[in-house]
Amino acid sequence: MILFGRNWESREQLSALCAEIKEVRGDLLVCVDHEGGRVQRFRSDGFTHLPPMRRFGELWMKDGKGRQGSGAMKAMAAATAAGYVLGAELRACGVDFSFTPVLDLDFGASSVIGDRSFHRDPRIVTLLARSLMQGLLQAGVANCGKHFPGHGYVKADSHLEIPVDERSLKAILADDAIPYEWLGTTLTSVMPAHVIYPKVDKLPAGFSPRWLNEILRDQLQFQGAIFSDDLSMAGARKIEGRDVTFTEAAVAALRAGCDMVLLCNESVNSEGGKAIDEMLEGLDAARERGEWQANEVSEHRRLALLPCGPSTSWDALMTEPRYMRALQLLP
Repeated sequence: MILFGRNWESREQLSALCAEIKEVRGDLLVCVDHEGGRVQRFRSDGFTHLPPMRRFGELWMKDGKGRQGSGAMKAMAAATAAGYVLGAELRACGVDFSFTPVLDLDFGASSVIGDRSFHRDPRIVTLLARSLMQGLLQAGVANCGKHFPGHGYVKADSHLEIPVDERSLKAILADDAIPYEWLGTTLTSVMPAHVIYPKVDKLPAGFSPRWLNEILRDQLQFQGAIFSDDLSMAGARKIEGRDVTFTEAAVAALRAGCDMVLLCNESVNSEGGKAIDEMLEGLDAARERGEWQANEVSEHRRLALLPCGPSTSWDALMTEPRYMRALQLLP
């Protein structure tokens, strides 16, 4: 289950909601897009306002007087602190998982990515993302690198249309996709982009067996979970030029190699969440027809994303030395 700002009223309400969800199913993964900057769902009632990821890249570029590389060290320490604060605050309210970090490179072209990216240099992106993930791990929270193989090069917003990236596979693997290779043993999940790379495949990456199985799984040896991006986005509503239903999009994503699919915002965009019920029923019917199969390996990957270790209560967290130090390190 993925939560949004509309599901938020207060820490007390959020904690009660997550507890109620877990009473229905204890191993349900409660998720949120909580990156920092403009993508942070919970911003009041004590939640720390986390900086956009670009801030850490900017800090990296500032070297202290006479101390070569000190900017890089400060940026990595700050990114680790941000990961810990992010994860610990979510877990204190019962949220299990955040879709972070963004691994897209900042080409200066994409408004939807923009300051959500650490940097243009894939080496800096990789090291800052690894630092953020270390902080998340300290809080017992898994991670999700997005948007594979890269969304930063294209101008179009995949929420509104299908972006097309005309570069070759060699160019993409040598630049945008490098963080996924370098972080292969650290990433616990990946979210592909609703972007078409026609020199590689005519399908958007999230619906492409070529991208997900041949390249991400086989070539880059990624072993974690793969989420689809939101299937209600414009970039997911057409496959090979044809308008598709949510069910058809979900089946295509699962068949391409996704372990889990996301359908966001339809609890408010359709009466009583009708679209969600229809998709769930459609997936059951499609499975009975043999159009997709439940995958035990996918279920193990999902379970591996659940938090590890006990969570700390909010009140205890506020006086925890590691948390207090982490707040001091934030830029």
